[in-house]
Amino acid sequence: MQPLKRFLPLAAFLLLVVLLVRGLSLDPTELPSARLGDSLPDFNLPVLGESVSRQAEDWQGEPALINVWATWCFSCRVEHPYLLELAQKGVTIYGLNYKDDPEKALVWLDDLGNPYTETVVDKDGLFGLDLGVYGAPETYVIDGLGVVRHRHVGVVNEQVWNEQLAPYFEAGIAAGGSD
Repeated sequence: MQPLKRFLPLAAFLLLVVLLVRGLSLDPTELPSARLGDSLPDFNLPVLGESVSRQAEDWQGEPALINVWATWCFSCRVEHPYLLELAQKGVTIYGLNYKDDPEKALVWLDDLGNPYTETVVDKDGLFGLDLGVYGAPETYVIDGLGVVRHRHVGVVNEQVWNEQLAPYFEAGIAAGGSD
């Protein structure tokens, strides 16, 4: 029994190494959204710069993107010019200002331009938690019925739009069809 006790720390160390290697090999962009195929979770959040609130059903009626962003997010600044391009092409984009200072967010949009049809403020991150947000930036495709069809983690650029997001708009899936 004594010889086995000697190897117990080594065995525990090897198990820890295996778990660490497994965890480091996961790609965070491949984490599926818990909401794929489900309606947007109910929410009642203030609109950035306004005194009104919005709910999930207010974001229904046409296909759209929901972009999770914050002023503290460097990658959000990188993707912002492309979001402006998409908005100019007629893509409806709703903003979810995530765990941020609303005053800083208003200055950001004044300085960099506003690609969002509307931006709601999720200062505490509770709606983001319900939606399955891991951080910013993240972008969700919602269909005309408010159902989440796709989740992209990271910067949206031309390649991401063409390969991952645009097909939902082109195929009619975003209009309320099924995957």
